Amino acid sequence: MGAGRCRQRGGHRHDRGERMRPEERISSHDAAPGTPRADAQQGSWRREFPGEVSSVPAARAWAHGLLAVRLAPPALDDVLLLLSEVITNAVTHSDSGRTAGGRVTVNLTHDPGAVHVEVTDDGSVSSAPAVHVPDADSDGGRGLWLVDLLATAWGSSRHDDEAGRSVWFQVPG
Repeated sequence: MGAGRCRQRGGHRHDRGERMRPEERISSHDAAPGTPRADAQQGSWRREFPGEVSSVPAARAWAHGLLAVRLAPPALDDVLLLLSEVITNAVTHSDSGRTAGGRVTVNLTHDPGAVHVEVTDDGSVSSAPAVHVPDADSDGGRGLWLVDLLATAWGSSRHDDEAGRSVWFQVPG
């Protein structure tokens, strides 16, 4: 755990800085993928994907198309890697991937200096997402470990009004 970082397990928030809340400023600023814009530093987008493993590369391609004109390669690479890990977890460990018609929703917000990504799944009866030290011999188990390592802040929340859970992370950008 890095210096100046606090963990708050009760609220499932893990900070290395100030938390952004994309739900406070969701608006559509879509440009054609790869098209530079005058306000290329900002934008908020939302997209639903089927609760299937095939949604992982689809979500990566979608996010890449939106962020490639906004982020330098190191930050873009981190966002795409962590998005892949969180969506993989959603379709593997939640009802999104276990139930016919399951969905995963991605909210993506880019403000000057930070990218905030939130992935919402259909929920699960299992416990809250947790970081585990990866087993060197295992093919999996590195998703949230990577999120914890690369994100400046991350967290999760269970939705009280409906089934579902969100995992979010923030990366400088």
